[in-house]
Amino acid sequence: MNTARFVWMFALLAAAILVASGFGARFGVWDFRLGLQLVRWSEYTGLAAVALALIALVIPRWRRGRVPILITALIVGACVAYVPWQWFQSARSLPPINDITTDTENPPAFVALVPARAGLSVPTIYPGSATSEQQKRGYPDIKPLELPLPPADAFARALDVAKGMGWEILASDAAAGRIEATATTPWFGFHDDVVVRVVPAPEGTRAGSRVDVRSVSRIGRGDFGTNAKRVRAYLEKLAHA
Repeated sequence: MNTARFVWMFALLAAAILVASGFGARFGVWDFRLGLQLVRWSEYTGLAAVALALIALVIPRWRRGRVPILITALIVGACVAYVPWQWFQSARSLPPINDITTDTENPPAFVALVPARAGLSVPTIYPGSATSEQQKRGYPDIKPLELPLPPADAFARALDVAKGMGWEILASDAAAGRIEATATTPWFGFHDDVVVRVVPAPEGTRAGSRVDVRSVSRIGRGDFGTNAKRVRAYLEKLAHA
């Protein structure tokens, strides 16, 4: 095997490790902890492919007639290495919490999902003030949504949007204004639980309804910002539905 082909194969190996890391965990081939470790290994393998490509490009007999494939391998290796680097860098800048809600004083409570969450490492009951303070510092934009609709209409819209998000709806109680669902992340297949609460808007406002959302992981401590992104995306779609 010539040098250029070896470098190209190394870059493809890095890409394969990155892709397989999450899907292997999602489909039960290995534990999610190993999957996260594989993400880190893909970064190292990608950087190694970049280094090998650069070395090959500066040695005349190795690069002769093979510059395009070496440059391609360099680009692939760099892109693969960037994904986990950016992912972990982002995680370090975010609060190490995985229970996000628009109402930290009176978070929407799970009812139908309580049995499914029994025995999990992440409690069903909201953790309290420490989590609340970290959320306010890390995600100050997460706030309730007020809609100019009667609660019944707002609930119907909230349910439609929840279904449109691709969540598995476990319960929808129009009388209580509560929707409970499970969202599954596309790569690692993590299951996060969501509860939506629709109530009449406070007196003195021109809105008819107030919508609160809570999104909680089932495992781990941090969530790479996933729950906050989900809450934002849901409220954005609901506001413009």
